Amino acid sequence: MQAPANTVDPSEIAKFEAMAAEWWDPNGKFKPLHMLNPCRLDYITQQIAGEFERDLAGTRPFEGLRLLDIGCGGGLLSEPMARLGAEVVGADAAQGNLPVARIHAEQSGLDIDYRHTTAEALAEAGEQFDVVLNMEVVEHVADPLSYLTATQQLLKPGGLEICSTINRNPKSYAVAIFGAEVVMRWLPKGTHEWNKFITPDELFDLLRQAGLDPVDRKGFVFNPILWNWSISDRDLSVNYVTASIKPE
Repeated sequence: MQAPANTVDPSEIAKFEAMAAEWWDPNGKFKPLHMLNPCRLDYITQQIAGEFERDLAGTRPFEGLRLLDIGCGGGLLSEPMARLGAEVVGADAAQGNLPVARIHAEQSGLDIDYRHTTAEALAEAGEQFDVVLNMEVVEHVADPLSYLTATQQLLKPGGLEICSTINRNPKSYAVAIFGAEVVMRWLPKGTHEWNKFITPDELFDLLRQAGLDPVDRKGFVFNPILWNWSISDRDLSVNYVTASIKPE
């Protein structure tokens, strides 16, 4: 399937550019991502290690793997992937995010190739990766299938794509929009649009249509009493993550 030139939604890009300076403030507008990040990283590292037979006990277990963090923002996932030894390209359609990401990586002594570009442009240029991290992006694009088709084209045969998003149901509206944006004020109002959320079954269907083979899905569950996130095999009612393989 041929991906179109661009699935970027300009109004969605503007939302994140307006918050760009706060990417690395754990108590700022990206507080939810900072809280979720250890849980995301646990899932990501386990999936990569399992697929490519890497030992996470090593100092740089992802050495030799080329990884794309699409929609990288300020680099909250790009940096730990680089520390684990991967050759990392961080791409974002919101140009305002990239100076923040570059400065923080430089201060952290990390070599990360940050680019102002899109999945479609990278695919058109013939870029290829062992791993594509596609985290909390698909609910913000104009055409999810075309976008996922582009990310599939970026994978080498046998490559791994990890994609997370938000389920679409009454609970996700109550938690991800009313709770996070209105009650807790973790995010500016309007950050998410409920009708753009995607159910797990819909996402699996889209991934298959894009040419990927979904192999796993888990929920990211927030415990308001313990104030932490955990990975769940059963509860995919709000935040969830999937792993897919590009057939050989």
